[in-house]
Amino acid sequence: MRIALGVEYDGRAFAGWQTQPHGNTVQDELNRALAAIAGRAVSTVAAGRTDAGVHASQQVVHFDCEVSRPDSAWVRGVNSHLPPSVSVLWARRVGDDFHARFSAFCRSYSYYLLSYPVRPSLLAGKVGWFHQPLDVEAMRDAAASLLGRHDFSSFRASECQAKSPVKDLQQLELSAYQGLIRFDLRADAFLHHMVRNIVGALVYVGKGAMTTADMQRLLAARDRTEAPPTFMPDGLYLTGVGYPEEFNLPAVADMARLTLWR
Repeated sequence: MRIALGVEYDGRAFAGWQTQPHGNTVQDELNRALAAIAGRAVSTVAAGRTDAGVHASQQVVHFDCEVSRPDSAWVRGVNSHLPPSVSVLWARRVGDDFHARFSAFCRSYSYYLLSYPVRPSLLAGKVGWFHQPLDVEAMRDAAASLLGRHDFSSFRASECQAKSPVKDLQQLELSAYQGLIRFDLRADAFLHHMVRNIVGALVYVGKGAMTTADMQRLLAARDRTEAPPTFMPDGLYLTGVGYPEEFNLPAVADMARLTLWR
């Protein structure tokens, strides 16, 4: 049978989602915990791979298993074998036609950026940080120029393995509250480091080093070497994955927004 899971995790302690020989990844921890409940090896497939230090409030994975367990075992039972930084939120049996990655039609990310003179302590590792004031209105104007279907090569990591740099960026909104800026993004799919590279370019706009016209030229250039540096991973969260209604997957609260955004 095929089981889908919703998973949240604090990415600070891990070398990303994808399994590695050293075993210090979210996928390695989850596979080990699932195997403890299944009584045999389990291999998971995720909706998207997150980098080291990147968090998730709603990662979706699936795995195939020959043994039957109640949904509660795949949630509370698995959680008892996971470190505190990883939790299974829900479990649901799905048909063999469901695939966590290929059945998804969109992904959503949020990036939290603290604009404040001194580095954060209580929010260390949970938000990005920039020490100067930022012009949020200028950033919003520049962000609008990235919406739509484009070649995002200027925002693509050199090691990106995507077959095409063309993606449909459906949402890029900025909200601000007492020095904390939230970037909400949704696209059909994202390139490696695409969100962090967009945030980095918008920070340049916010501090006055780039304009909206510069952002438009950067997008048209399709050249990563002309773009600002990749921004830190700390404030990045995978917040949702969209699937057809036929799969009837549950929705849960975005805990990052509940804890960081008041």
